[in-house]
Amino acid sequence: MIGIDLVKISRIESMMQRFEKKALKRFLDADEIALVKSASTAAGFWALKEACSKALGTGIGSECSFSDIKITKSSKGAPKIQLSSKLENNFKIKDTSVSITHDGGFAIAVVAIETY
Repeated sequence: MIGIDLVKISRIESMMQRFEKKALKRFLDADEIALVKSASTAAGFWALKEACSKALGTGIGSECSFSDIKITKSSKGAPKIQLSSKLENNFKIKDTSVSITHDGGFAIAVVAIETY
C-alpha cells in the first residue's frame, strides 16, 4: 500500500505563527516536536502522517489518528515511523518505508506499507 501527501510549507508556518506550540501539539507529541527545527520540518511531518493514513486507506480519523503514527529519525537523520499496535494489528502491518522531500515551498511525503 502506498500513500503520498503534499503540503504548502507556508500553510504550516502560518499555523505555527498563529498558534505557536499549540499548533504542533495538534499532530505531534513532545518527542516529535523536539525534532522540529523549522516550519519546513513540521510541514514534512504533517505530510508524512497524512501519507501514512492514505496508505492505510483511512485518512486521519477514528481508525487512524495523528497519535497512532510516531515519527522518529534514524542515526543518519532519515525519517522513520512507528505505528501503534492498534494499526499494526488491524491492518496486519509487516514493515514501512518513508521519505520526505521539500522543494518550491512544498513538503512531500510518501509512505509504503507492507502487510502480511
